[in-house]
Amino acid sequence: MVLLKEYRICMPLSVEEYQIGQLYMIARHSHEQSESGEGVEVIVNVPCEHPEYGKGQYTEKRIHLSSKLPYWIQSFIPRVFYVIEKAWNYYPYTITEYTCSFIPKFSINIQTKFENNNGTNDNCLNLTPEQLQQRTVDFIDICYDEVNPKHYKEEEDLRFFQSRKTKRGPLVEGWRESSKPIMCSYKAVQASFEVWGIQTKAEDLIQKSIREILLLGHRQAFAWVDDWYDMTLADVRVYESEMQRRTNVKVTEDLPSVPTTPKTPDKSPAQSTSWLPWS
Repeated sequence: MVLLKEYRICMPLSVEEYQIGQLYMIARHSHEQSESGEGVEVIVNVPCEHPEYGKGQYTEKRIHLSSKLPYWIQSFIPRVFYVIEKAWNYYPYTITEYTCSFIPKFSINIQTKFENNNGTNDNCLNLTPEQLQQRTVDFIDICYDEVNPKHYKEEEDLRFFQSRKTKRGPLVEGWRESSKPIMCSYKAVQASFEVWGIQTKAEDLIQKSIREILLLGHRQAFAWVDDWYDMTLADVRVYESEMQRRTNVKVTEDLPSVPTTPKTPDKSPAQSTSWLPWS
């Protein structure tokens, strides 16, 4: 049985503010973490529409990361290795799917919804009774959960950070109950790695990595608030486009050529049960 894990991440922002901050954070973080031959390459970024969720944005990315994987995984993968991310963003509801260029039985499905509360909705994502039985809930505290020391930056430590523009922060103990505004990102994550002998170890690693990425990304989204707070949605889309262009140039400098995957998903995203990174 594939474990269904639900992460709940609160932010001292409104859902409307977070939409800008999330787009800014993803574009900037992807650029900063990319280098020649490694990082996030954007293949498709186009408008889409769904009969239930309305208009949105479809993106497809290749996440090149073979040298960043544990050695026990690097030992059996080729150099031309990447994870494919397909995301349908019908804000405040999104669906993200991850598959692997080398391991066909690897997949991650993430269903996300954003609400203006502090994580108190026990079934925000309308999970079925069976899914609720399988689910475990993990609250991620962007201030007091320990971040990996290699990613720690004093200016992103939310115990001490205060925004010049919003005057929000520093975040003190109990901030999720006292902060106004407050919003929560609900993420139902199913990770599957059906390779005999390493399935459990790999799925545990995937969930651990997802949690670490979510913690770091949401810390940064708030710590960078003064950089994006005055942006409109149109402004941040322009910023996103320019950062994607610069990131693609950086990442593809040392990549072998690989075939392009189809732009149109071959199944309706509404059927996805649930999300990796940078969302």
